[in-house]
Amino acid sequence: MPELVVLWTDALIWLLVALTAAFAWMARRQTHLREPWGRVLRSRTGLASAMVLSVFVVIGLLDSVHYRPTDEDGTTQTGEILSLFDSLVTPLRERNEKTYSAPLATHLFAKESVEMPDGTTMRIHPRLTFGGAHLEDPDRDHRTDLLRLTGYGLMLAAGSWLMLVGFILWLLARRFGVAGARLRSWQGQGGFPWLTFVAMLALLLTVFWCAVTLSSGYHLLGTDKVGEDVFYQALKSIRTGLVIGTLTTLVMLPAAIALGVAAGYFRGWVDDVIQYLYTTLSSIPGVLLIAAAVLMMEVYMDIHAEQFTTLIERADMRLLFLCLILGVTSWTGLCRLLRGETLKLRELDYVQAARGFGMGPLRILGRHVVPNLMHIVLITIVLDFSGLVLAEAVLSYVGIGVDPTTESWGNMINGARLELAREPVVWWSLAAALALMFTLVLAANLLSDVVRDAFDPRLRDR
Repeated sequence: MPELVVLWTDALIWLLVALTAAFAWMARRQTHLREPWGRVLRSRTGLASAMVLSVFVVIGLLDSVHYRPTDEDGTTQTGEILSLFDSLVTPLRERNEKTYSAPLATHLFAKESVEMPDGTTMRIHPRLTFGGAHLEDPDRDHRTDLLRLTGYGLMLAAGSWLMLVGFILWLLARRFGVAGARLRSWQGQGGFPWLTFVAMLALLLTVFWCAVTLSSGYHLLGTDKVGEDVFYQALKSIRTGLVIGTLTTLVMLPAAIALGVAAGYFRGWVDDVIQYLYTTLSSIPGVLLIAAAVLMMEVYMDIHAEQFTTLIERADMRLLFLCLILGVTSWTGLCRLLRGETLKLRELDYVQAARGFGMGPLRILGRHVVPNLMHIVLITIVLDFSGLVLAEAVLSYVGIGVDPTTESWGNMINGARLELAREPVVWWSLAAALALMFTLVLAANLLSDVVRDAFDPRLRDR
C-alpha cells in the first residue's frame, strides 16, 4: 500500500480548505455574510469566473495529496514522491520524447542526421516515440486523426453536459415541480443565472474532453528541450501559483488584522510603534529582502542536507519559505487600510455606547469593530491573489523564486528565454505558461470586482 507523505505546503493547504469550509458554514448562518456572497453567485461574471477558478482549485488540491509509490512486490519506493494528480495523468508524465516537438506534432522539431535503411545519412525530422505513434502514414493520416479525436472529444463533452444538465433539472423538479424547474432554469427565476451556468459548463467540458482525447495520442502543447510534455508542466504549475496566492495570504492576515486594528483603536504609543514598524518595512526594497531571505534559506538547506531526503521535500521547503517572506513583506498595505477604517469606527455611536456600558476593549473589537472590517479584508484577499501569482512568475524569472526543480509558470517562462532565441523559435512553452496564468489571473480579477461590489456598502447601495 502506498505510504502517504504530508509536505508542509500540503498541510497548510488543507488547513486553509478547512478554514474556508468553516467560514462558509458560518456565513450561511449570518445574513450580513450570506447575502453578499449570494449576490456574487447571482452575478453572471462572478459565477463564470468562480467556475473557472474551481477548475484550477480542483487540480491544485489533487496535486496536494502526495504518497510514495510501491514496486510490483509491494515495497515502498523511498526516492520518489508522487501526487494524486500525477497518478491520474501518468501517460503525460511518462511519455517523454528526445527533445523539442511542436504541439500535436508527429516528428521532432529539429532535423537530425539519421541513417537510412540503404546505408545513406540524411537530415530529416525523426518520428516521435509517442506523439502520433499510432499512425502508419503521418503525412496522410495526421489531419484526419486530429479531426477524429476532436470530434470524439466533442461527443463526450456533449454527452456529459446533457447528463449533468438533466441531473440538475431533475433536482429542481423534485423541489419545485416540473413547471417551476423549467421557469427557474431557462428564465432565471430565483436570481441564479442558469443560462450562464450551463454555457460555462459546456465550455469547460468541451475544453476538458478535447484535451483528454488529443493528449491520448499526441503532445497537446508539445515538448520541451528534454522531451517532457509541456501540457503536463503547465498543469503541474497550477499548484505552485495557488500555493503562492493562498498561503501568503494565510501568513499575512493575522499580522495585518491584529496590528491594523490595534493601531486604529488604541492609538497613542501603540499606534506610533506599529506605524514605525510598517513604515520601516515598506522602505526596504522588497526584491532585495526576498533575495536575501531565499539565499539564506539555500545556505541552510545546503548545510543541513540530511534533513531533506528527496528533491521534492527540498523544493517544498523553499516554496514554503517564499510564501513566508512574501507574507512578511505584503501585510503593510492591508494594515494601513484597517488602521484608517478602525479610526473611523471607534468614534461611531454604537462603539461609544459599548465603551460607556463598560465593555472591555477586546470584546468591543471582537463584536463591533472586526466584523465591520471583514468586507475590506475579503476584497483585499481577492485583489492580492492575482498580484501574488504574477509575483511568483517575476521572482522565478529573475532566479529568486521557487526551486528550479519545482514546476511553475515562472520557471517555464525563465526557461523559454533561450528558446525564443532559437531559429526557428520554440514558442509553445512560453505560450502555455502565459495562457494558463492569464486565465487564472483574469478569473481572479473578475471575481474580485464582483466581490468588491457585493461587500462594499457604498458600491452596493449605489
